[in-house]
Amino acid sequence: MKREHYIPFDKEFLLEEQLAEFAGDEKQVEDFKKLFDIIEHYFHYEAFNLIRNIKQHYAFFDPDLHPKEREIFKDKSDFGLFKENLLKVLDLSNYRRVGQETLDQAFKDSDLIGLKLAIDLDVYKDYEIYVRGQHTAKEKVSKYIFWKKKIEVEYYDRVMIYLSYHDADYYKKNKLKKNKTLIEPGTVVLKIFKRVPKNDLETIFPNAIPKMSLTDKLLLWVPGLVGGISLLSTKVIPALITMQSAYESGETIDLLNSKTSLNQGLIALGILGAYLFRQYNNFVNKKIKYSKMLSDSLYFKNLGNNSGAFYSLLNSSEEEVLKETILAYSFLNKSETPLTEDELDHQIESWFKTKHNTDLDFDVYDALLKLKNSGLAFETNGKWEVIPLDKALVRMDEIWDGVFEYNQLVTN
Repeated sequence: MKREHYIPFDKEFLLEEQLAEFAGDEKQVEDFKKLFDIIEHYFHYEAFNLIRNIKQHYAFFDPDLHPKEREIFKDKSDFGLFKENLLKVLDLSNYRRVGQETLDQAFKDSDLIGLKLAIDLDVYKDYEIYVRGQHTAKEKVSKYIFWKKKIEVEYYDRVMIYLSYHDADYYKKNKLKKNKTLIEPGTVVLKIFKRVPKNDLETIFPNAIPKMSLTDKLLLWVPGLVGGISLLSTKVIPALITMQSAYESGETIDLLNSKTSLNQGLIALGILGAYLFRQYNNFVNKKIKYSKMLSDSLYFKNLGNNSGAFYSLLNSSEEEVLKETILAYSFLNKSETPLTEDELDHQIESWFKTKHNTDLDFDVYDALLKLKNSGLAFETNGKWEVIPLDKALVRMDEIWDGVFEYNQLVTN
């Protein structure tokens, strides 16, 4: 499993962990809490500006808005800027894009559903899936009729799907069938889910349709063909041939036996037809069961749609940036000597591995860049150190004072 930048712990939990380092020094504890608080509020302010920008440039492509309302934003929404900001938020949130090879594997295999899905990808102008966090869990799946087996299933903790639809002219020109309840031409759909099996990623596509697997087809058609041919060749056809020959030649036949043989063959064919209907009905019921399971699952796993998904993403990006910045500051602050980037990276990753049995790839570069841009850390000859807590509080207060400069406008 590939190591990720994502830190799978709540910010408050990590704060308490760092405060434990100042045990016995109440002033240091209070100062660190204040620093955490002011940095969190500043990052929230930055995120607020980002979400305002991204929503403006998404408005024209938002399927939740009425077409007349979307038209107002035609000249105000820039798709390039929307996509650029979306990718920025995904990067800050430590999401990564799923490669085509992984998607192809998901389309091919299924861990839990046990039913093949057909997805018309031509409906989409573009589609992308981004994921964050992975874990494995033991699940029971049906292997045969009376046998269930425990398998290890790999899950993604968070999954975001990006779907861009063609304009209306494209669907008319290419005569593509589309479900009007699912597709709004020219729009971009965003959906975020939690705990999605890696090999069942295809289930989050809105146009996924159940189809017969090879096993289902064999169970349906093979018994029917074999049984039907056998009955026709041994019962029905011979009885009909005998009766036809006797009729043409005028010979006397045992009509009772012929009719009995024919009736037996027809009854057997009826039974076979009933069996085939039962097999097909089982498949239909399987589709209904799957559809209910899928809708129930996605209902409880869905975390946000379209513009609502931004809030989930931006909250994630705020938390990830805050956790990275505070951890970098804390480890540099308690170090007796300045640290190189690699030394800091190793210390933090080792701390997670030793104390929390978590193997992650800490994004030390971004963390140090945030500290440097805030004036909380500086580099000398490749070695990094931070300013003391009391000075750090003063520095963050100065940054906040410079956010809104209306007093200077009045003075001038």
